[in-house]
Amino acid sequence: MEFGKIIISENAAKSENPQDIINSNISVINLMREEKIDDDLIHEDALMSYYLDYYVAQHTEGNFAQFVYKSGWNKELNELIEEGLQLIGAEKHLELFQQQAKKVRLMSSVKLNKFLQGKLEGVNPTRDLLNNDTFFELEENLVQLNATFLKSHPDTEVLSVDEMFAALEEFVGHEIKRT
Repeated sequence: MEFGKIIISENAAKSENPQDIINSNISVINLMREEKIDDDLIHEDALMSYYLDYYVAQHTEGNFAQFVYKSGWNKELNELIEEGLQLIGAEKHLELFQQQAKKVRLMSSVKLNKFLQGKLEGVNPTRDLLNNDTFFELEENLVQLNATFLKSHPDTEVLSVDEMFAALEEFVGHEIKRT
């Protein structure tokens, strides 16, 4: 049975910073994973938001090549990100992601594997080929779009921290240790 809710804390929902909403969702997913809840049982849109944030963070920190490198160019993850960009209405970012993914697909598997198993730093023509600063120039704010998506989702529940734990404890069937 899937946990059919996306949970956001009251504090995050009241915050002026859209990243707080995303971080609240991430905290809930991390807690569920600590409790050994399989990803198949976590709300798919909550997970999609989680992975979109991962994509944005990797891209912001080290451009597209870092995302490819650190994610290991995972087909399922890429499909989730593509679907996520579409769902949150990030058409320009979706188009860019598809263009960038095409660059990777056009690479030989030998070249891609060499890139994934090598070092990201230093002289790296593959990294330089994959990097694209267009990401930073697009007029779409992925953090804002992701937060708005979560906040306005029909399955989202805004709860106090105690209520969040109560909902998760009911789902897992035992008390969750609070740190």
